Amino acid sequence: MHTRTVAYHGFRREDGLWDIEAELTDTKPFELGLYRPKPLPAGAPVHHLAIRLTLDDEFVVRDIVSALDATPFGECAQAGPPLAGLVGARVASGWRKAIDEAIGGTRGCTHLRELLANMATVAFQTIPAGQARLRQLAGEPEPVSDRPPFHVGGCITWDANGPTVQRHYPQFVGWEPLRRAR
Repeated sequence: MHTRTVAYHGFRREDGLWDIEAELTDTKPFELGLYRPKPLPAGAPVHHLAIRLTLDDEFVVRDIVSALDATPFGECAQAGPPLAGLVGARVASGWRKAIDEAIGGTRGCTHLRELLANMATVAFQTIPAGQARLRQLAGEPEPVSDRPPFHVGGCITWDANGPTVQRHYPQFVGWEPLRRAR
Protein backbone atom coordinates (compact mmCIF):
# COMPACT_ATOMS: atom_id res chain seq x y z
CA MET A 1 0.00 0.00 0.00
CA HIS A 2 2.96 2.35 0.51
CA THR A 3 6.68 2.41 -0.20
CA ARG A 4 9.09 4.82 1.42
CA THR A 5 12.65 4.82 0.14
CA VAL A 6 15.28 6.73 2.09
CA ALA A 7 18.95 7.03 1.17
CA TYR A 8 21.77 8.81 2.96
CA HIS A 9 25.27 9.57 1.62
CA GLY A 10 28.34 11.23 3.11
CA PHE A 11 31.06 12.94 1.06
CA ARG A 12 34.32 14.80 1.59
CA ARG A 13 34.41 18.01 -0.42
CA GLU A 14 37.44 19.46 -2.16
CA ASP A 15 37.28 22.50 0.13
CA GLY A 16 37.71 20.27 3.21
CA LEU A 17 34.09 20.41 4.35
CA TRP A 18 31.71 17.44 4.44
CA ASP A 19 28.36 17.00 2.71
CA ILE A 20 25.76 14.74 4.24
CA GLU A 21 22.85 14.11 1.90
CA ALA A 22 19.44 12.57 2.50
CA GLU A 23 16.68 11.74 0.04
CA LEU A 24 13.15 10.48 0.72
CA THR A 25 10.63 9.18 -1.81
CA ASP A 26 7.10 8.00 -1.01
CA THR A 27 5.01 6.17 -3.61
CA LYS A 28 1.72 4.29 -3.77
CA PRO A 29 1.07 1.31 -6.09
CA PHE A 30 -2.35 2.73 -6.98
CA GLU A 31 -3.78 5.98 -8.30
CA LEU A 32 -4.09 8.47 -5.42
CA GLY A 33 -6.96 10.94 -5.45
CA LEU A 34 -6.93 11.93 -1.78
CA TYR A 35 -6.74 15.75 -1.35
CA ARG A 36 -6.10 16.17 -5.10
CA PRO A 37 -8.07 17.86 -7.87
CA LYS A 38 -6.38 15.47 -10.33
CA PRO A 39 -5.38 11.92 -9.26
CA LEU A 40 -1.69 11.08 -8.87
CA PRO A 41 -0.80 8.08 -11.07
CA ALA A 42 0.25 4.81 -9.43
CA GLY A 43 3.99 4.81 -8.71
CA ALA A 44 4.39 8.60 -9.00
CA PRO A 45 6.07 10.17 -5.99
CA VAL A 46 3.79 11.61 -3.35
CA HIS A 47 6.95 12.96 -1.71
CA HIS A 48 10.40 13.38 -3.22
CA LEU A 49 12.49 15.41 -0.78
CA ALA A 50 16.21 15.92 -0.38
CA ILE A 51 18.48 17.77 2.05
CA ARG A 52 22.21 18.45 1.95
CA LEU A 53 23.98 19.48 5.16
CA THR A 54 27.46 20.92 4.79
CA LEU A 55 29.49 20.37 7.96
CA ASP A 56 32.98 21.24 9.11
CA ASP A 57 35.36 18.92 10.98
CA GLU A 58 33.68 19.89 14.25
CA PHE A 59 30.21 18.87 12.96
CA VAL A 60 29.01 22.49 12.75
CA VAL A 61 26.42 23.17 10.02
CA ARG A 62 27.95 25.60 7.54
CA ASP A 63 25.19 25.37 4.92
CA ILE A 64 21.93 23.56 4.32
CA VAL A 65 19.91 23.23 1.14
CA SER A 66 16.76 21.31 0.34
CA ALA A 67 14.79 20.23 -2.68
CA LEU A 68 11.10 19.47 -2.47
CA ASP A 69 10.61 18.07 -5.97
CA ALA A 70 7.32 16.31 -5.23
CA THR A 71 4.97 17.19 -2.39
CA PRO A 72 1.29 16.56 -1.88
CA PHE A 73 0.46 20.24 -1.39
CA GLY A 74 1.76 23.56 -2.72
CA GLU A 75 2.12 24.80 0.85
CA CYS A 76 4.84 22.19 1.47
CA ALA A 77 7.31 24.43 -0.41
CA GLN A 78 7.24 26.78 2.59
CA ALA A 79 9.17 24.16 4.59
CA GLY A 80 12.50 24.81 2.82
CA PRO A 81 13.50 28.34 3.95
CA PRO A 82 13.23 27.75 7.73
CA LEU A 83 16.00 25.11 7.45
CA ALA A 84 18.46 28.02 7.35
CA GLY A 85 17.87 28.31 11.10
CA LEU A 86 20.13 25.26 11.52
CA VAL A 87 23.22 27.00 10.13
CA GLY A 88 25.66 27.29 13.02
CA ALA A 89 24.11 24.40 14.96
CA ARG A 90 26.33 21.45 15.88
CA VAL A 91 25.41 17.89 14.96
CA ALA A 92 26.03 16.41 18.40
CA SER A 93 24.17 16.14 21.67
CA GLY A 94 21.24 18.54 21.35
CA TRP A 95 20.87 18.08 17.57
CA ARG A 96 17.23 16.98 17.80
CA LYS A 97 16.47 19.97 20.03
CA ALA A 98 18.10 22.29 17.47
CA ILE A 99 15.95 20.72 14.73
CA ASP A 100 12.82 21.20 16.79
CA GLU A 101 13.69 24.82 17.60
CA ALA A 102 14.35 25.64 13.93
CA ILE A 103 11.59 23.70 12.18
CA GLY A 104 9.44 22.05 14.83
CA GLY A 105 5.67 21.98 14.66
CA THR A 106 4.16 24.18 11.98
CA ARG A 107 7.48 25.92 11.26
CA GLY A 108 8.63 22.99 9.14
CA CYS A 109 7.97 19.58 7.63
CA THR A 110 7.68 16.30 9.52
CA HIS A 111 9.54 14.42 6.77
CA LEU A 112 12.44 16.88 6.67
CA ARG A 113 12.73 16.64 10.47
CA GLU A 114 12.89 12.85 10.20
CA LEU A 115 15.65 13.06 7.60
CA LEU A 116 17.64 15.60 9.59
CA ALA A 117 17.52 13.59 12.81
CA ASN A 118 19.03 10.56 11.08
CA MET A 119 21.60 12.63 9.20
CA ALA A 120 23.52 12.83 12.48
CA THR A 121 24.28 9.10 12.34
CA VAL A 122 25.48 9.45 8.75
CA ALA A 123 27.73 12.34 9.78
CA PHE A 124 29.18 10.23 12.61
CA GLN A 125 29.80 7.38 10.15
CA THR A 126 31.31 9.71 7.53
CA ILE A 127 33.49 12.32 9.20
CA PRO A 128 35.61 10.39 11.77
CA ALA A 129 36.20 7.51 9.34
CA GLY A 130 36.99 9.99 6.58
CA GLN A 131 39.42 11.86 8.80
CA ALA A 132 41.14 8.60 9.78
CA ARG A 133 41.37 7.55 6.15
CA LEU A 134 42.93 10.88 5.16
CA ARG A 135 45.51 10.54 7.97
CA GLN A 136 46.25 6.97 6.85
CA LEU A 137 46.74 8.05 3.22
CA ALA A 138 49.06 10.83 4.39
CA GLY A 139 51.07 8.37 6.51
CA GLU A 140 50.14 10.18 9.72
CA PRO A 141 49.69 8.29 13.00
CA GLU A 142 46.38 8.14 14.80
CA PRO A 143 46.16 10.94 17.37
CA VAL A 144 46.52 9.94 21.02
CA SER A 145 43.71 11.14 23.26
CA ASP A 146 42.90 10.93 26.93
CA ARG A 147 39.22 10.74 25.99
CA PRO A 148 37.53 7.80 24.28
CA PRO A 149 36.07 8.12 20.79
CA PHE A 150 32.58 9.63 20.71
CA HIS A 151 30.91 6.26 20.17
CA VAL A 152 32.15 4.68 23.43
CA GLY A 153 29.17 4.56 25.77
CA GLY A 154 26.73 5.17 22.91
CA CYS A 155 25.28 1.69 22.48
CA ILE A 156 25.40 -1.87 23.81
CA THR A 157 28.39 -2.83 21.67
CA TRP A 158 30.43 0.17 22.80
CA ASP A 159 29.53 -0.12 26.49
CA ALA A 160 32.57 1.19 28.39
CA ASN A 161 32.45 -1.98 30.50
CA GLY A 162 31.83 -4.33 27.58
CA PRO A 163 34.05 -6.72 25.62
CA THR A 164 34.37 -4.53 22.51
CA VAL A 165 35.87 -1.65 24.49
CA GLN A 166 38.05 -4.13 26.40
CA ARG A 167 39.45 -5.39 23.07
CA HIS A 168 39.80 -2.12 21.17
CA TYR A 169 40.18 0.58 23.82
CA PRO A 170 41.27 -1.11 27.06
CA GLN A 171 42.48 2.24 28.40
CA PHE A 172 38.84 3.43 28.50
CA VAL A 173 37.24 0.44 30.26
CA GLY A 174 34.96 1.86 32.96
CA TRP A 175 35.07 5.38 31.50
CA GLU A 176 32.20 7.67 32.39
CA PRO A 177 31.63 11.14 30.94
CA LEU A 178 31.80 14.07 33.30
CA ARG A 179 28.42 14.88 34.72
CA ARG A 180 27.23 18.42 34.13
CA ALA A 181 26.07 20.39 37.13
CA ARG A 182 22.37 21.08 37.00
